[in-house]
Amino acid sequence: MDKRSTLILSPKKLLYDRIAEQGTVSKLDLLEAFSLTKSTMTRLLEEMTGEGLLIESGFGQSSGGRRPILYQINPSYGYILGLEISRVYSSIGLFDMQMNPKSIVHWRMDEAFTPEKFLEHISSQIRGFLRDHQLVASQIIGIGIGAVGPLDRDNGLILRPLHFPAAGWNNLPICKLVEERTGFKALLDNGANTALLGERWSIRHASIQHMLYVHAGAGLRYAMMSHGSIVHGTMDMEDAIGQMIIQTDGPRLDNEGNYGALEAFVSVQALEQRARSEAEMGKDQIPKTYKVSVEKLTYDVLVQAFRDGDSHARELFTQASIHFGIGLANVINLLHPETIILGGALIHSHESFFQTAVEVAQKNTYRYPEYQPQFSLGQLKEEAVVTGAAIMVRNHMAL
Repeated sequence: MDKRSTLILSPKKLLYDRIAEQGTVSKLDLLEAFSLTKSTMTRLLEEMTGEGLLIESGFGQSSGGRRPILYQINPSYGYILGLEISRVYSSIGLFDMQMNPKSIVHWRMDEAFTPEKFLEHISSQIRGFLRDHQLVASQIIGIGIGAVGPLDRDNGLILRPLHFPAAGWNNLPICKLVEERTGFKALLDNGANTALLGERWSIRHASIQHMLYVHAGAGLRYAMMSHGSIVHGTMDMEDAIGQMIIQTDGPRLDNEGNYGALEAFVSVQALEQRARSEAEMGKDQIPKTYKVSVEKLTYDVLVQAFRDGDSHARELFTQASIHFGIGLANVINLLHPETIILGGALIHSHESFFQTAVEVAQKNTYRYPEYQPQFSLGQLKEEAVVTGAAIMVRNHMAL
């Protein structure tokens, strides 16, 4: 179990989180939401304003008496770093307390990005952020990390990530290493969870309670939110959705996992392997068209061919999207979310991938159309993981 979920929040922290969620509130709004006396509420608001946690942001509408003072969290009370560690692209961002992004940087991961080079790179980026925004280290609250799993969250470890381009990432004490290199306290969760935190934050005023996030890229990852909170299982296995069997006599990806698993049909590696196999048999003209060898027939080349209208590339991606839709329907029929957010390289390869996957998922959703979950590409997209990682730090800030 995630030990952090057992923390008892102080009244001050509960008020802070409520104000952060709502944006701008009056004392009356807060009195209606919490079982606190008027004098206690007044004292807490005065303390939090004096400490710089809150600022007064004007006056609300009068209901007959004096206009009420409105409060919001102070955006410049401190700053939070969000870090994404993924197999294809990684990112780091700087956010104020209202989760306004001050700077976000993305980079491609390759064989050279060992943990040591990765730490050097993020340290350089952080120094640049502080310099560009005229900040000092003491203004940084902490750094949240959304990483590819599996993880040991409580001990800050990346365990055995599959398909990582560089060596050295197994059993890596990433929180300890980041803290030693940067001097900032680090918190870890899997990237799918932080992406869902970020996307939920972007639509928080819609009051959606049950959300599903599915990422399709170098692997398949998912996260679930129920009653506004991330659902953590006994083990951190965000990639377990990729092991859902959709064809009992189907292939196995890289001699790992289940035969006929979803990831053997829907992943960057699966598409590359199928395209190369067919090219070797002379069924695929993409290498000739794009002047690459079969060994160099990468996902990027396949995406370009798909977008250029190549019929074989279109067939590859269409079959993957159909299988993905079947997998989505299976998860939806188990969890019954209100909203499903889809992300990752495959989802953004072409608009038809998303459309086909959604159509297949809807067709196979039990009691559709009486039950109609909403599908979305999300608001934050490639910035969801770093935003959610920063939100995680703010959520665990002690007050």
